[in-house]
Amino acid sequence: MTITQGAPPPTRSTPVALARGILTGGVIGASLAAFVVGCVIESVPLCVTGVGLPAVYGLLFFLAGVPRRAREAAIPPRTALAQIETLEAVGGEATSDVAVRFDVTVAPDDDIPAYRVEFTQHINLADLPDYRPGGVVVVQYPPDRLWKVRIVKRPTPEWEERAAGARLDSAPGPAVVKEPSEGCAVGFVTLLALLLAAAGVILLFRADLFDKDTSAQPPASTQLSTSSTSSTTVVSSAAGTVSLGPGRSFLDKGELRRAVDSLTKGKNTGQALTVVVQDQLLSVVFAPTGSQAPRFDPASVPYERFPALVEEARSTLGINSPQSWQIITERLTSSLTVLVRVTGFDGTASLEANGKGEVVRRTPAR
Repeated sequence: MTITQGAPPPTRSTPVALARGILTGGVIGASLAAFVVGCVIESVPLCVTGVGLPAVYGLLFFLAGVPRRAREAAIPPRTALAQIETLEAVGGEATSDVAVRFDVTVAPDDDIPAYRVEFTQHINLADLPDYRPGGVVVVQYPPDRLWKVRIVKRPTPEWEERAAGARLDSAPGPAVVKEPSEGCAVGFVTLLALLLAAAGVILLFRADLFDKDTSAQPPASTQLSTSSTSSTTVVSSAAGTVSLGPGRSFLDKGELRRAVDSLTKGKNTGQALTVVVQDQLLSVVFAPTGSQAPRFDPASVPYERFPALVEEARSTLGINSPQSWQIITERLTSSLTVLVRVTGFDGTASLEANGKGEVVRRTPAR
């Protein structure tokens, strides 16, 4: 193998490496997507597939590499002398062996010129003083993988004698030999395969993830209608509410009547138990089927009188700084009652009106 000084290590973007990159990326993308989708749609088989697929692929990859590793192991390693250029302990201080990063110049006996190589090898702490910059050691390496250099800790007497009397010249830095990289092409196809596999799994289960049955109607007991800029209306068999958006109030002309009509649309008249109004919230409680509780028709309430009643309660009942108000309409007796409550720093005051909106009782703040 010829080493060209200053040339970068060759890449291995071979068809086999590209195919392995595609397969690896596909397995990673598919397994991750399958596991996530399985968790989202609560599919146990899909989650198991996402976990098991990488394990199966790893086992097959290991078995496929057995013949190659057997062939490489059958090739006897080459022995040569090497001069230590630098060494640095990089880990393992807590154990009897320490990981040492070596930078050495290897001088092969064949036609291969001397070259530099960096590798890491574990050395016993007791033997560490035997290795120093400028020292010559005996190394071995596979003839087809010059970068896999290992120091022979106990060489034969012949090689030990050669190392003791050898003097080697340092190879220039540009002649450093490294394991060939797979190149950018392999990384690109691996990433592309990962993304495509993940997208394929998501598309395969898109119906479970994203599609919804738009033809199905909400249950008869609950219906929801939302408007982000105006109001929110919620209606059920037991109650209905309308919440106004910012800048609007149920004291505005016609606002309250429209809201009540939206809650009672399609319902039989005369079935309300209570109507409660606040500045931006309306609640109507409907009578249960078969109930004998007193009820009334929400449409018969004098909503047009509510702004005047609120204004009278806020200004004439001794509340100097009114903070909130509430109107409760109900029929506890034979007649309809409209109760207006105002709350402020001075306490709570109220006035009571009849079904025509006429004030019949006042309770000032105490």
